[in-house]
Amino acid sequence: MGSFIGHVFPGLAFVFLGLWHLFNHIKLHSLPPNSYTSSAWFPTAKVRYIELYMIILCSSISVSMELFIGPSKHQPLDTDGTIPSNHLRNFEHSSISMFFLVYATFAIFLDKLKANVSVKFGLTQLIAALAFAQELFLFHLHSTDHHGLEGQYHLLLQFIVIVSLATTLFGIGMPKSFLVSFVRSVSILFQGVWFIVMGYMLWTPKLIPKGCLIHNEDGHIVVRCGSQDALNRAKSLVNIEFSWLLIGITIFSISFYIGLVEMYSKKVVYSSFAKELEDLRSDAESQSDTEKTFTALYMER
Repeated sequence: MGSFIGHVFPGLAFVFLGLWHLFNHIKLHSLPPNSYTSSAWFPTAKVRYIELYMIILCSSISVSMELFIGPSKHQPLDTDGTIPSNHLRNFEHSSISMFFLVYATFAIFLDKLKANVSVKFGLTQLIAALAFAQELFLFHLHSTDHHGLEGQYHLLLQFIVIVSLATTLFGIGMPKSFLVSFVRSVSILFQGVWFIVMGYMLWTPKLIPKGCLIHNEDGHIVVRCGSQDALNRAKSLVNIEFSWLLIGITIFSISFYIGLVEMYSKKVVYSSFAKELEDLRSDAESQSDTEKTFTALYMER
């Protein structure tokens, strides 16, 4: 993070993860709703751990970008082995990615473990909750400026992370609650969208609010406003962005749910109807065989 790519790249990862979970939770809830049980992650037919492998890959790339590729010396430490002030944010961002890497790794090990399924699910959810908790902790106590425009983006981001954290914790005790899983998936999607918006709005000169300019401070690009009025206006614009995105994501999520439920409900009805027809056909064939047997017995007599 701390750059355009550093926000857009993890943002896309969160978007894809949120959409993947949203799709699978709705699909599970539709086939059929009464038997729904949440899942911490979703396997695929060809590669069981593809979701977890992608989290490990993206987290590894993020850590590499923050600590080795991004810094001009390709290492984050000072000449005396200490962490310089301008690289503190790199360690903060990489720590978030490290915890998601830990989550995905242990999720694979727990899945392979011969233990109670509910216990494995609960532990996997707990590690995910800890990852969100650390993300919230580091963004709340971020080393970058909390009073500027970037600070306002980070403040609103924390509200989304709180929702992800709370629903992940609720999911441990309520694995059959579709609404908990639905809100969690939407919050992950919203995190991704907000990261992408931050990347564009904070590092695109044409999108910087009036009265504010981009500055390079110790290798870190920041937005500074010329007056308090300009800063207040810029923060208000960020609040409006957040509100409009919340409306848009709500419309998308509910529409996505309605569309998938309609599609999979029809498949369930068709499958059920086909099974009933097959049962009737089997009954008819059985009755026909019985009638033939009685006829043969009658003719023998």
